[in-house]
Amino acid sequence: MVQNSVLLVDDDDKLLKLLKIYFEKDGFIVYTASDGIEALMAVREHKPDIMVLDLMMPGIDGWEVCRRLRKDNDIPIIMLTARDEESDRLVGLEIGADDYVTKPFSPKEVVARAKAILRRTNRAVLQKEAIKVGRLTIDLDSYQIRRDGEIMEVTPTEFKIVELLATSPGKVYSRLQIAEQIHGYTFEGYERTIDAHIKNIRRKLEVNPKEPEYILTVYGMGYKIAGVNKDE
Repeated sequence: MVQNSVLLVDDDDKLLKLLKIYFEKDGFIVYTASDGIEALMAVREHKPDIMVLDLMMPGIDGWEVCRRLRKDNDIPIIMLTARDEESDRLVGLEIGADDYVTKPFSPKEVVARAKAILRRTNRAVLQKEAIKVGRLTIDLDSYQIRRDGEIMEVTPTEFKIVELLATSPGKVYSRLQIAEQIHGYTFEGYERTIDAHIKNIRRKLEVNPKEPEYILTVYGMGYKIAGVNKDE
């Protein structure tokens, strides 16, 4: 059985040790870092499957770590924030985080969320196919989105949203439905969270994010994708 690996990043040594115990108990290989520089080095050295990243750290904070990683790395990131402020969460999601947990939290919840993300990103694709939407190709086998042949850098959560919409062309998904499908649960502020992900997706995939061609808003209802063609 292949072990998943996690990188835990927090300047609180007690919290780091506590999370390490819970992840190891669940079978994870655990790497730790106490600041942003160590985190960036650990990602490149160990190539963990997922990262749990504290936002508020001295020196290079979690936001900056996430920004730097998202330039060339699609590692799933769960952000930890001590402040229950919606603006913090939305900024984290907009720069590429896949999920967030507000302190204080249950270590079991953090492990559960990490496992849920990894189940989505590591799942086997039973039917190999590509879905074409205009100039986009959504490859369900390689887990990539290409525009005119060029790979677009998206996070695992962003890919999952596009995949959900693209596999049901024309179907309108409410924000609640998207949250339940993507996260496996709903949570306070989920509407703004889904909107932040959609904004990020449009910024990356659309030629003009303000006039989207692919991910369309159905006002008062939710989101859908433009007409698609499937290739076997």
